[in-house]
Amino acid sequence: MESLDVVARMLKEHLGAASVSFLITAITRSSVVRMGTAGSVETGEPARRIWLRGTPYDDVIRTQRPKVQDSGGSAPVRIIAPVTNRGDAIGLLELFLPAAPSAQVMREIGETAHALAYIVIANRSFTDVYQWGRRTTPLSLAAEIQHRLLPASLACEAAQFAVAGALESADHVGGDTFDYVVDRDTVQLSVTDAMGHDVDAALLATLLVAALRRARRAGTDLAEQAHQADQAMRDHGRRGYATGQLLRISPPDGRTEFVNAGHPWPLRMRDGQVREIAPKVDLPFGLSTQAPGANTYQVQSLDLRPGDRLVMLTDDMLERNAQDLDLPDLIARTRALHPREAARTLIGAIVDAGHGHLDDDTTIMCLDWHGIGRPERDAATGADLTDASRPSITGRPAPGR
Repeated sequence: MESLDVVARMLKEHLGAASVSFLITAITRSSVVRMGTAGSVETGEPARRIWLRGTPYDDVIRTQRPKVQDSGGSAPVRIIAPVTNRGDAIGLLELFLPAAPSAQVMREIGETAHALAYIVIANRSFTDVYQWGRRTTPLSLAAEIQHRLLPASLACEAAQFAVAGALESADHVGGDTFDYVVDRDTVQLSVTDAMGHDVDAALLATLLVAALRRARRAGTDLAEQAHQADQAMRDHGRRGYATGQLLRISPPDGRTEFVNAGHPWPLRMRDGQVREIAPKVDLPFGLSTQAPGANTYQVQSLDLRPGDRLVMLTDDMLERNAQDLDLPDLIARTRALHPREAARTLIGAIVDAGHGHLDDDTTIMCLDWHGIGRPERDAATGADLTDASRPSITGRPAPGR
């Protein structure tokens, strides 16, 4: 927390801020938690949760634009700025100034908020403070294992693409996971679903994710990654199995390939139309019937064009869709949102349909493909795509968001 205190002290001294707060995004992404001196790890007090829906905080996260609230008179002016890095909405910076800020002051606040994102990223590996802040309720052992399997940042932007994932755990945790990595010449994504519930499912998911990451980090292709995941499940999975979908994109030329291991088909939105992609489906990991050493997984090409949105999900999304939701329509209606906000909206709809309770984990990955012709990332907005052509409140793009 010392680094947060330094930022707060700097803003108080330099801008005359009456108070400064950092609000971290909770694990569920449906709320933020105020990280302040009143609620610290040492006090044992529960984190103070603020639900996002319908609040100014939600507007700032969604649009990635600072908000200034001036009630006039002698009341201090409230400013809320996004703390974001490459599309990953880490939290918010909130401060109160004695007077309405100038454009120069707003630039300084925006730059400070962005620097704070790097501070949090640099420090969160060495402390549990940020993890504590993100937990509004205690996690079960299975949920703790499950969340440790997710990538450190749940969203990422680049010139050619933007990707985001979201996971809502069931009352009895299933084995859902998602992962992505951006390398020099490729971006790779995966969505997986291990059988079972609670700790057994979480351990099976751990085995699967570790096998996939090990193969990927060794530089193998998708077929070998799938083969090693299948082999690991058969050798160590105690007759368990998992479905999965692996995707690999080459940003330099746009070539895209994927493997489907018994997993629900992805959905692609193009030119306003949402259609299911129907690939060839191989057996889930752990159920291969081929001889040891045989590679049983087919690498298929995927037609991905600039402007496409690709949605990969787990089966609970489809089960809920069949009962309560028109998922293609919801995907179409959220097309104007950044993948991070679209994923959050889709997950929220599933949770609402279950009245706050899920029988199975719900996981989604949302990928926007911009194409190979874009030389640099557009950092002017990190959320609402319909706002992309509007100038930011400071008159220039936010630095590196």
